[in-house]
Amino acid sequence: MTPEEFRRYGHDLIDWLADHHARRDSLPVQAITQPGEIRAQLPTSPPDAPEPFGNVIADLDRLIVPGLSIWQSRNFFGYFPANALPAGILGDLVSTGLGVLGLSWQSGPAITEVEEVVTDWVRQMVGLEAGWRGVIQDTASTSTLVALICARERATNYALAGAGLQAGGQRLIVYVSAHSHSSVDKAALMAGYGRDNLRLVPCDENYAMRPDALAAMIAADRAAGHHPCAIVATVGTTATTAFDPVGAIAAIAQQHGIWFHVDAAMAGSAMILPECRHLWAGIDGADSLVINAHKWLGVPFDCSLYFVRDPQHLVRVMGTNPSFLQSTVDDKVANLRDWGIPLGRRFRALKLWFVLREQGVAALQARLRRDIANARDFAATVSATPGWRVLAPVQLQTICLRHEPPGLTDDALDAHTKGWAERINASGAAYLTPAVLDGRWMVRVSIGALPTEAADVAALWAVMQAAVG
Repeated sequence: MTPEEFRRYGHDLIDWLADHHARRDSLPVQAITQPGEIRAQLPTSPPDAPEPFGNVIADLDRLIVPGLSIWQSRNFFGYFPANALPAGILGDLVSTGLGVLGLSWQSGPAITEVEEVVTDWVRQMVGLEAGWRGVIQDTASTSTLVALICARERATNYALAGAGLQAGGQRLIVYVSAHSHSSVDKAALMAGYGRDNLRLVPCDENYAMRPDALAAMIAADRAAGHHPCAIVATVGTTATTAFDPVGAIAAIAQQHGIWFHVDAAMAGSAMILPECRHLWAGIDGADSLVINAHKWLGVPFDCSLYFVRDPQHLVRVMGTNPSFLQSTVDDKVANLRDWGIPLGRRFRALKLWFVLREQGVAALQARLRRDIANARDFAATVSATPGWRVLAPVQLQTICLRHEPPGLTDDALDAHTKGWAERINASGAAYLTPAVLDGRWMVRVSIGALPTEAADVAALWAVMQAAVG
């Protein structure tokens, strides 16, 4: 492809993306393809000769879009938001087009220094103390893994420099909320703790971790000769967007010298609103935390902001310094390869930089306030309607609900709940997420897509009422 062809097809692709965004709300929200349908339309062998690139673009509409669920639709109410603001899309395009790798500060000084600046902007936006330092990881899953590896090494006096996990000694224990994300369990297993050393701390009536239960578990493990190593609290759990009491947990962690990590992947974005910061009161007592800018804030996936109180714990565990990466300025700069698992790092900061500059803090705050107001109004409507019930506190933009016709057994109610949610999803009119809460099926309505307004929530409510009839 020549530079002129690149220019022409680049314009064509931007036009295609703009057209896609303009028509996305008319598409079925959930992909309606059957298993294997896309694969069957693709050649089984790679092309021997080049194809006109126009054919590749044409196949986006013919093959790709029909096999996608439209996460950017105004009718997407599933999971959590995964927004992609146009400015961030352009930032991602520039990052990919530049083709640079952040192996070290010297390999691309702007990669490091823009990242340092924009993560500090977000630190200020969410009200964290000045001592926090940020770095961009790919996902919250990776961030939690990094946190638990650092916790493990601090607890073992950095055994990785010697015998590592083969050194034996006390069992290292990790404490997590019973409502924490599955990635926390996965990170604990991948970091070598073992499932037997993972403690699920009971929750209260609002699905938040109970500090008294946590303290009792720690005391019992200490009495048994074990080593409490890490606590992972959640600010905005996946099922209900519950908030663990961060301040009380931080006090327990500090009392026992336990690493305290906070998973604020979704709800951390809400802390750009001063009126929401009480929901994570005491956050400055944590050792690390993660906020996914690629959810509610609108930076295209993937862009997880991992903040630490003391980056030297990261450097001591993650650092690598082969001769070919050394430079004469290493004592004056941060080499962010030592702040995470990969050696090579993409220029993810560009898309965050583009979004923050194009939107401004005030516009981001206004959109989040819109979504929270729409969620509260929707919850009030559901609660006031006979036969419908809101099952958990609505503190941000997630509503957990159930339609409960009289006379149904528990099993029949589960079948009814899954049935009407699946009918809505299969229709393509909207997308919702069924989930289990207290052993029974319910439906989550997550309000937060970029184009979703109050009228779209009202339309969803009409679809839901029709689906249960």
